Amino acid sequence: MQATLSSPEPRTAAPSGRPALLRLLEFVAYPAAAGAAFAVLSLGIVTWLPALAAMGHALQRWRAEGDSRCFTGTFAAFPRYWRPLRRHCVASTAGALVLAADIGWLLGRSEPWTFMVLAAQVGIAAAAVIHHVALAAEAALSPGGTVRAWTRGALTLGFGSAARGTALLGAVISALLLSLVVPLGPLLLGPSIPVLLALSLADPRRHTP
Repeated sequence: MQATLSSPEPRTAAPSGRPALLRLLEFVAYPAAAGAAFAVLSLGIVTWLPALAAMGHALQRWRAEGDSRCFTGTFAAFPRYWRPLRRHCVASTAGALVLAADIGWLLGRSEPWTFMVLAAQVGIAAAAVIHHVALAAEAALSPGGTVRAWTRGALTLGFGSAARGTALLGAVISALLLSLVVPLGPLLLGPSIPVLLALSLADPRRHTP
C-alpha cells in the first residue's frame, strides 16, 4: 500500500553521503515535527485519532518519498481523516475515560480481587493502544480506504503476530521514557515513533532520507 493523498511535489532526497550525525538528527527532527502538529490538532480532544492518522500519512511520505514537510503535511492530511474517523474517535475517547476512571477506582481498593480486575483493565488499555497505533498506520498507508478496511488491517497488524503487537506496545512505552531527555520529548516523539514503527512493519519499503 502507498499513500496517494494529493499534496505538493515532495522534495528531492538529499545525497546518501551525508554525515551520519545529520541523518540521525533528521530521524529525530522530522518525527518531532509531525508529533508537534499532532499535538496541536489534538487540542480538540476528539480530534486525536484523525490527527494520529494524518501524522502517520506525513511520516509515510517522508519515509517512502523523502518529503520532509512532516509538520505541514500533517495539517494538510487531517481533513481527509477527520470525517471517517470522528465517530471512532469519540467512542474511543469515551472508552478511554471510562477505563481511566475504573483503573483509578481500583487503585484505591485493597480487596484481593482488585488485582485481577486491575490487571484485566491494564490489558485492555494496552490492547487499545496497540490497536489505535496500528489503525493510524493502516489509514496512513491507504488514505482512500474505509474505516472498516483500516480496522481489519489494524487487527492483523497489531494482533496477527505476538511479536508485532509486543513491538508496538514496547515502542509506545520506550518512546515515552527515552524521550524524557528531550524537551517536550514525550509530547513530540511519544506518538510519532510508535506510528513510524507501525508503518515500517506494515510497509517494509523504506526510503532513507
